[in-house]
Amino acid sequence: MKNNRNRQVILKSRPTDIPQADHFEIIESDVPDLRDGQMLVQNIYLSVEPAMRGWVSNVANYSEPVRIGEVMRSFAAGEVLQSAHPDFRPGDKVMGMFGWQEFAAVGPAAVTRKIREDDLPLSLSLGVTGINGITAYFGLLDVGLPRPGDTVVVSTAAGAVGSAVGQIAKISGCRTVGIAGGPAKVAQCRELFGYDAAIDYKSDDIDSALVAVCPNGANLYFDNTGGPISDAVLRHLAVGARVVICGTASVSSWTPWPSGPRAERHLLVKRARMQGFVIFDYAHRFEEAIARLAQWLREGRLRYSEDILQGIEQAPGAIASLYRGENTGKRLIRIR
Repeated sequence: MKNNRNRQVILKSRPTDIPQADHFEIIESDVPDLRDGQMLVQNIYLSVEPAMRGWVSNVANYSEPVRIGEVMRSFAAGEVLQSAHPDFRPGDKVMGMFGWQEFAAVGPAAVTRKIREDDLPLSLSLGVTGINGITAYFGLLDVGLPRPGDTVVVSTAAGAVGSAVGQIAKISGCRTVGIAGGPAKVAQCRELFGYDAAIDYKSDDIDSALVAVCPNGANLYFDNTGGPISDAVLRHLAVGARVVICGTASVSSWTPWPSGPRAERHLLVKRARMQGFVIFDYAHRFEEAIARLAQWLREGRLRYSEDILQGIEQAPGAIASLYRGENTGKRLIRIR
C-alpha cells in the first residue's frame, strides 16, 4: 500500500446552516499503517445523510461535532484489505463509520457490522439494510407502534428513510399517506413504494389534501421534517395518535432557536403522544432489523431507489444538493 495515496474529504470551515461544497476540501495523505487490533478498509461506497448537517454544526447534537481539519464523518461500505484483528480477514465486506475517504485504518469499534448478505448489493448496507432501513424499522415499529388499519402519514416519503417507513407500515396492515416534493417524487411514492395516497407539499394545499385523504385523521405521523409540514399534520391527528420525531430537515437554523405554532394543544385534545429517538440507541438490536429487512427484500415486499454519484470529487457538494431535493433515492458516492 506504500505506493497508494489516500484521498480524504476534510471539514475546512464550520457552516452555520446547510454545509456547502466550499466548507470541505479534498486532500491527499499516505495510506495509514495498521496498529494492533486494526484493519485497513478500502471504501467502495460513501453514504450521504441528512444527519450530516447536524454532525458539522456547532449547535448541541447527539454526537460531538466533526472538528475543523478532520475527515468528514460518514458511514461507508468497503472491503478489508489488511487485518491485524482476529475477527476480520482480507476480503471481508464491512460497513461502519469510516469517513469520506478512500482508505480507513479502523478498530472494531468503528465497524457497525460485517456484511453477510452476499446475495444483496453491497450498496444496500448503507440504505435499506443499513442505517436508513434500520431507522425506519425501529422508529415505526418500536416508537410509532402501528396497528392494522391505522392511517400512517410520512414526510419526505420518497426519501431513504421515509420510503422504507411507508412500506413497513403497509406490511403492518396500515393505510399510508406520503408527503413529498414535486410530481416525480409523488409518483415515486405511489408507483414504486406503494403509498395509498401522496401529497405534493410544493403545489398542494396540505390542509385540504389531508382532509381529503385522512378523513378520520392521522393515527401515526412519522416526522422527518418538522416545520410547516408538521404544523399542518398536527392539526389532523386522530384521537390517540402517535408522532415519531425522526428529523427536522426543514428547519433552516437552530441559532437562534426558531419559534412557531405550538404542539401542546393538539397533543392534549387528541390525547396524542410525540416522541423522538436516536437510532444509535438501538445498536444492540441492529441484526434483528437487518434480518427482517433483508427477507422482505428477497420476498419482493420492500423496494428501494438509489442515487449514486461517481467519484469522491462529488462528496463536498453532496449534502447541499440532498437538501435541495436533487436526489432521486438513497444518495451514495461510489469511489471504486
